[in-house]
Amino acid sequence: MPRAIWSGSISFGLVNIPVRLFTAVRRKTVRFNQIDSSTGARVKQKLVSADDGEEVPRERIVKGYSLEDGSYVTVSEEEMTALDPDMARTIDIDEFIDLADIDPIFYDSAYYLVPGDQAAKPYKLLATAMEEAGKVGICHFVMRSKRYLAAVRPVDGRLLLSTMLYHDEIVDHSEIDGFDLLADTDIDEREQAMAEQLIATLDATFDPTRHSDSYREAVLELIERKAAGDRSDDLLRAPAPSSDKVIDLMAALEASVNEAKKARKRHPAAGRNTGGDKAAEKTEPSKRSERSA
Repeated sequence: MPRAIWSGSISFGLVNIPVRLFTAVRRKTVRFNQIDSSTGARVKQKLVSADDGEEVPRERIVKGYSLEDGSYVTVSEEEMTALDPDMARTIDIDEFIDLADIDPIFYDSAYYLVPGDQAAKPYKLLATAMEEAGKVGICHFVMRSKRYLAAVRPVDGRLLLSTMLYHDEIVDHSEIDGFDLLADTDIDEREQAMAEQLIATLDATFDPTRHSDSYREAVLELIERKAAGDRSDDLLRAPAPSSDKVIDLMAALEASVNEAKKARKRHPAAGRNTGGDKAAEKTEPSKRSERSA
């Protein structure tokens, strides 16, 4: 069973609700060790000096911040500890806002907030009130000597906390090359109508169980086969052929719409369709008539 990684209380106004924090994500990544191919022994890394290549014991290692001239400013653990934020064990809700006001780019890691002893009633009251109001609590708290910005939101009577990035941690789009090309790019009305039809055809309700990490599954299958002694040539998958052909956008859109319609008919949920095909068929002619008018 997962263990709580933090305990404290949710605080808003004069109300305090004891809670425990559990991670809501279990990341699944295939991890490899570095192996000497000639001996099969694991390769370990050593901490060595860049000046003479000699190994440096851990007790001599300190934090250093690189300056523009190549020199370093060193900072001790005692100096870092003195700057630690106040370790008050509260999740202080500063304001309640609409979920739609938060750009998903700000979200980082997700956690479950579980009510502490004797806190079920105030916890449920807060979760229910937030759900009825359609609000999310923007808060801050300290965990492991770091001050976090976070959002607390209600989901089916439970409270979830998502840590968030600070605004100055987001890369502004003006710093990225290539977006300036959009200003000089024209959109054909027929292409736009077909693109809208494709979107309508693929319209669905999000079901996370329909998506899986096929690459991770393939890696695990490869490992299992090799562990079982399989050394056949078909372990190597041929790379996908690349193409530098100029795409006929309209033809590609039409083919995509047709393929999406066929796929929807094949899907088991086709009988309880959201009406994507009908919506597409109704939407496109009306939009064309509006433009022609």
